[in-house]
Amino acid sequence: MAFADPDTADDELHLAEQLLTGLDLRATNLTVRIAALVRDAGTPRGLEAARDLRAESHDAGITAAEAALELALAFHHAVLGEQDKVRAVTGRLRDLARTGDYAYYADIAHYMGGLPLPGPSAAHWLDGPEAVRACWQRLVQTRRARLRAGG
Repeated sequence: MAFADPDTADDELHLAEQLLTGLDLRATNLTVRIAALVRDAGTPRGLEAARDLRAESHDAGITAAEAALELALAFHHAVLGEQDKVRAVTGRLRDLARTGDYAYYADIAHYMGGLPLPGPSAAHWLDGPEAVRACWQRLVQTRRARLRAGG
């Protein structure tokens, strides 16, 4: 929801934060904070939080959170048209995916950034890679348009 509808995501994130108050669910807390970064993608808000989140998720050994954070950063940089930064993120995603888990995140980051894949993908997309690429590109374009409109 944070990718496609930041306004609705804002309400859901506030609810999640309320429900998690006082609980020690580290992975879930990280996920909520990462979703907030996605909601704010393309704006200066949250990049300092991203540094803290990277350290926290790495120190906790939660690879899923590390991968999700990098995907959120790829979206942020793609919205801003920062292809060099998207490339850097895809490199970190490939490192995280060495075990085979989350390998498709690197493909998604390439798609968001409008970058070609460096080689054949291990992912098998139900609708095919071009449909997936178009979907992610649409999300990036929609966010850019929203930000230009002042939203």
